[in-house]
Amino acid sequence: MQKIPHEEELVKKALQVGAVYAKKRAYGEVEAHDSMKLKVQFVYRVLVEDKLIQALAKDQVTDPNMRHKLALWISRQLPPDHALRN
Repeated sequence: MQKIPHEEELVKKALQVGAVYAKKRAYGEVEAHDSMKLKVQFVYRVLVEDKLIQALAKDQVTDPNMRHKLALWISRQLPPDHALRN
């Protein structure tokens, strides 16, 4: 797994977008008091459930790998001229 530029910022953006998506799809809401690990896991599972990202292999499901998947997903959703894509 190769780290991508601005990965932490991309993960934060993915959590924002993913939380809105999950709420619209009636999966539930991300609470402010939830841990970052729980938020990452929730958004990752929502996106996998709706087949927006490919699931990791069972032995590869870790917090860093889920964060990386979320960063890759959101980087593809952003417009080409967005600051986080450069």
